[in-house]
Amino acid sequence: MITPYYKSPNHDFNLLCGDTFELLPQFNFKFDMIFADPPYFLSNDGISYQAGKIVSVNKGDWDRGKSPEEMNEYNKRWIGLCREKLKENGTIWICGNYHNIFSVANSLTELGFKILNVVTWAKTNPPPNISCRYFTYSTEFIIWARKSVKTPHYFNYELMKQLNDDKQMTDVWRLPAIAPWEKSCGKHPTQKPLALLTRIILASTERNAWILDPFAGSSTTGIAANLIGRRFLGIERESDFAEMSRKRRIEIENTHTYANYRLKIKDIAKSKVSELTLFASEDETVMDLPF
Repeated sequence: MITPYYKSPNHDFNLLCGDTFELLPQFNFKFDMIFADPPYFLSNDGISYQAGKIVSVNKGDWDRGKSPEEMNEYNKRWIGLCREKLKENGTIWICGNYHNIFSVANSLTELGFKILNVVTWAKTNPPPNISCRYFTYSTEFIIWARKSVKTPHYFNYELMKQLNDDKQMTDVWRLPAIAPWEKSCGKHPTQKPLALLTRIILASTERNAWILDPFAGSSTTGIAANLIGRRFLGIERESDFAEMSRKRRIEIENTHTYANYRLKIKDIAKSKVSELTLFASEDETVMDLPF
């Protein structure tokens, strides 16, 4: 029997603390969308530059480097487990950089997914390259793929066009890294900005959709989902990050904080659609999860 680490009052935010590889096989539920920010395997005792200081790139044992063969095996295993949790018309988004994204793409293809786009997130405020021997690293990649080659997926084309000043949105997104106000409950070392997750969720889901994040971290996916009326299940191995997730979700129970966050996220503030209403009502969020 799975015991949730935390459930929000209206059950639109659900968090499990444990290993994705152990927990995913233990329940049967199909999600509309999956977002995953898996380990990039970058923690190899290098250094970087952050907030005016030289810092270690090490993030934790979960991010320790692997051989190419080990990385391929790891990616294929977790993506395979996630595939079983997707609806037939569901889609998956996976973050990466040049260290892991090619392995991710190969795993998706081998498992039968159809890759739809590779979005380039061009950061407007990247840290400098302190070695001065390479171009500054300023991008990450997000693969968007659907489960079935033949089953159509959902894409909110009109909204994406509206948010891009009535022009087709391209696969290059110029968005900043996380802002100070997103760190009010602490900072995860690989935390993604709410602006990025909000756009992903708006683009590929409808209101009340169920979203899974198998590497939840501080649950930016869940916070973004709840800000725009979607439902969330996150799995996080580290108890400290699970607790950070819980605090972040409790924080937006405050209606002033909730409204302030929505105003700060450009795609929400700019949107004209009526779907972006306060959470989802209790009758819309009947607990479908088997725990």
